[in-house]
Amino acid sequence: MKIINYNVNGVRAAAKKGLFDFIKDSSPDIVCLEEVKSFKSQAPLELLSNDYEVIWHEAKRPGYSGTALFTKIKPLSVTFEDFDDEFNTEGRMIAAEFESFYLVAVYTPNAGNELKRLDFRMKWDEHFREFIAELDKKKPVIVTGDLNVAHNEIDLKNPDTNHMNPGFTDDERESFTKTLEKGFKDTFRELYPTKVEYSWYSYRFKAKEKGIGWRIDYFLVSNRIMDKVNDSFIIQEPGMSDHQPIGLDINI
Repeated sequence: MKIINYNVNGVRAAAKKGLFDFIKDSSPDIVCLEEVKSFKSQAPLELLSNDYEVIWHEAKRPGYSGTALFTKIKPLSVTFEDFDDEFNTEGRMIAAEFESFYLVAVYTPNAGNELKRLDFRMKWDEHFREFIAELDKKKPVIVTGDLNVAHNEIDLKNPDTNHMNPGFTDDERESFTKTLEKGFKDTFRELYPTKVEYSWYSYRFKAKEKGIGWRIDYFLVSNRIMDKVNDSFIIQEPGMSDHQPIGLDINI
């Protein structure tokens, strides 16, 4: 099974830059998108192959956040945010149950400028890891998405100057560690302990040209299926978003 995840930073803008051609050419079994910034009715889904069932979780606020899942395999069930009402307006999660696993697509809240949203982010992380831990009791879980954190210093170009910045605070990194301790592996880092590769580049200061990036997009899997992962990779595709697509090849 091949799964691709992509924070598209606006599905309508990405479509104009070739998103659906990219999906067609890649031909994954499942595609997960974050930051679609669109209601389903506004998305150019006529460009998507009819092979895919579309699951859409839009934010209540127009032009903001939102997740989507395109799948060739019909899910047994689908759940959106299963937290309290504080978290249920931004379209940040889709959990799809399949025969032998759960797939959870997630767009984790950013801590924001001056860390104004760090407390909200920490509450989200706590709820989210308990949610996936409960799923893991039933069957193995694959988590993918923009988790908005570079876990270790190897995961960003300039760690020394970013310790107080959103996505690399001690609180966020420790929270990510706690999530892994619930029984999950970071597939890319498990397979490539010393590989330096990034999934997000700022649009500012020609960051991508200079190789100044962060690895904040992930595939996590339950510990007991890590041995089924054939590859976990970042697709250095230019131009459709400030993020890069990531992929997982797994026997499941």
